[in-house]
Amino acid sequence: MTPTKLIRIATVLAIVATACSSATTVDAPSSSQPSVPGSSVAPAVQGVLPEGVSALDNRFDESFPPPLIDPGDILSGGPPPDGIPPVDNPQFVSVDVADGWLNDAEPVLVVDVDGDVRGYPIQIMMWHEIVNDTVGGIPLAVTYCPLCNSAITFERTVRGVETTFGTSGSLYFANLVMYDRATESLWNQLDGRAVVGLLTGETLTQVPSSTVSWAVFKESLPDAKVLDRERTGAQRNYGTNPYTGLDDPNGQPFLFNGEIDVRAKAMQRIVAIEGETDAAAWSLNVLSGEVPAKATAGEFEGKPLTIFWQAGEASALDVRDIAAGRDVGTVGVFSSVVDGETLTFRAEDDSFIDDQTSSTWNVLGEATDGPMSGTKLAPVTFVRTFWFSWAAFRPDTTLVEA
Repeated sequence: MTPTKLIRIATVLAIVATACSSATTVDAPSSSQPSVPGSSVAPAVQGVLPEGVSALDNRFDESFPPPLIDPGDILSGGPPPDGIPPVDNPQFVSVDVADGWLNDAEPVLVVDVDGDVRGYPIQIMMWHEIVNDTVGGIPLAVTYCPLCNSAITFERTVRGVETTFGTSGSLYFANLVMYDRATESLWNQLDGRAVVGLLTGETLTQVPSSTVSWAVFKESLPDAKVLDRERTGAQRNYGTNPYTGLDDPNGQPFLFNGEIDVRAKAMQRIVAIEGETDAAAWSLNVLSGEVPAKATAGEFEGKPLTIFWQAGEASALDVRDIAAGRDVGTVGVFSSVVDGETLTFRAEDDSFIDDQTSSTWNVLGEATDGPMSGTKLAPVTFVRTFWFSWAAFRPDTTLVEA
């Protein structure tokens, strides 16, 4: 076994010990509910969730609907359910207060629902992985999987019933396996599907969200709320990265038991979009460069889009001090169509200019100067993750590689 692998194993064990030592207590349903006689496959009823066996206790139970994945491919990550404790009662502070402990380069996950804008610093998310929140009146699960570098937000309503999500302590293709606390079914974080348990086949609705640098966040969203690291319900070494060295473009994934798609390096960062039937991914090498900003025109399912990239966002998974991580930049993906007209863009310094009106736009897709000032591009839901992870879930993905 190589020294690097030994270090990574020791790191994960240390994370597990830390997580379990001060995990918060959550209200979860009993895992000893009676089994449903015979097959539990039944028509879905809105407003009603099935009762039966917990997939946390036995993911091989024969009363479940047929699983979408082989339950034997789900690996233990070490901790027990909620050993990595979700934040179930999130508290927030102002941008001015958060500026006292966030560095300009640090990544922050942004969620905007009808003008209710919130920031979830990755320095907090990597220690908790799930925040059960309500934003703009919509119950949400804000999630982050460090091993896959995937920050994704979902509505946490299933069949019309609001629930919360916890960390199962298990992984599938190195991706966080979540569980809902209403039925204790198991869900993939990367695609939001219930894959084992009573709710197998259900899919969570994804809500557009993206990570930006703290510098961009505080300049563009000064009135937003920011998750408070002092009131998470647990004590962690926030601001430090327990997965040091994970973000190595030439490295190999950890705790991954799938096949590597050799069209790109396993740990290459990509930006992926999934439609009704198709999926596409752009390598970060294509979208970025030795420049302050870059605009890339693209198309997905016959619709034009633009991808903005701006330097200045640190990788949270590179070195121990998150703020000192290598610059991977901020990405935004948007429809190029405004009022029926397709705009084209170019980068100038650290801003973006449309060729049609010469208006200036920021990386969040908002025009800040010129004839279109105040106009916002429609966001396209996307995922930033490592290639190995996305390709394992969507091997049919069209890859745009340098």
